[in-house]
Amino acid sequence: MTQSKTDPRVLRTRKLIMDSFIELSGQKEFKDITVKDITTEAMINRATFYYHFQDVYDLLDKVLSEVLLVNLNCSIFEKSDLNEESIIRIFTAITNFQKSLSNRCHRGYEDTISRIIREHLEIVLYKMLLIQHNTKEDAALKTTAVILGWGIYGASVEWRKNGTDKSPEEFIKSSIPYILSGITLDSKN
Repeated sequence: MTQSKTDPRVLRTRKLIMDSFIELSGQKEFKDITVKDITTEAMINRATFYYHFQDVYDLLDKVLSEVLLVNLNCSIFEKSDLNEESIIRIFTAITNFQKSLSNRCHRGYEDTISRIIREHLEIVLYKMLLIQHNTKEDAALKTTAVILGWGIYGASVEWRKNGTDKSPEEFIKSSIPYILSGITLDSKN
């Protein structure tokens, strides 16, 4: 008898594997974590691990995605307008996610982390823009979501590197009027 990926037992096992991985990532570098370490921590066999994940990199990708989704609380954002409050909340969620990762040793996986953050930001921002503009699909709004996603991610990296004397809210707030109104050039000489 095969089990559905939504079967409660399957979901519990998947969560157990992910929690074991998170626990191990607090103890050792990602590059040193093996499938054997995870199966021992989770008290499961290798076949069970491979039923849920292709390899440790797939597990890393899924764990980071789920943690980010919890931080972003996508269901709230996807039903609200793109405004000052939502931009601040999104930026704060991203910076909190990055701070939580800095406590774990994921050095060397910045590209994976960056890709996951940007992909989720683009999805959330695109849905918000579609709702705000009352449309089902729009290539220009998709491109706008990509630009905003990269921009918000880039600002979070900049905050992490140089702006930590300010809160994330303070750091992003001064740029929001430009984001929301668009950048216009004053043609006065």
